Amino acid sequence: MRVILRTAVAPPPAVVMAGFTRELFLALAPPFPKLRLVRFDGCRTGDQVEIELDTLVTKLRWTSLITDAGVQPDGTHYFVDEGQVLPPPLRYWRHRHLLAPGPRGGCVIVDDLEYRTGFAALDAVLYPAMWAQFAWRQPIYRRWFNKQ
Repeated sequence: MRVILRTAVAPPPAVVMAGFTRELFLALAPPFPKLRLVRFDGCRTGDQVEIELDTLVTKLRWTSLITDAGVQPDGTHYFVDEGQVLPPPLRYWRHRHLLAPGPRGGCVIVDDLEYRTGFAALDAVLYPAMWAQFAWRQPIYRRWFNKQ
């Protein structure tokens, strides 16, 4: 299943890319499940991010590896995180972060996420929650980057 959300911010892509820090990662965390950041190496190829999700019933580990990062010829900065250890029911996770030049300057942050559980019906049931988790980020991105 695929979720794509776009958020326009004022700074150019290079500035936005530099702003993808540990502090931003924590600011983007939704209120539930509670997240504890175990490891954050950064957003370059080979970097890892590990979190622990507290669902109130159990604590679940999530580890992602940055498998690709760079700058495209059009000036789009990007990095891709892929799930290595995923909480159930997820079996596959690939999140492309694209920081594209905006049509009138600035940057368009594109969250392009693909996930699978192994059951198409469950993927569809989870879609509204996945969409909401990333829509949650949009006003945070705007506040974070437009203050600069």
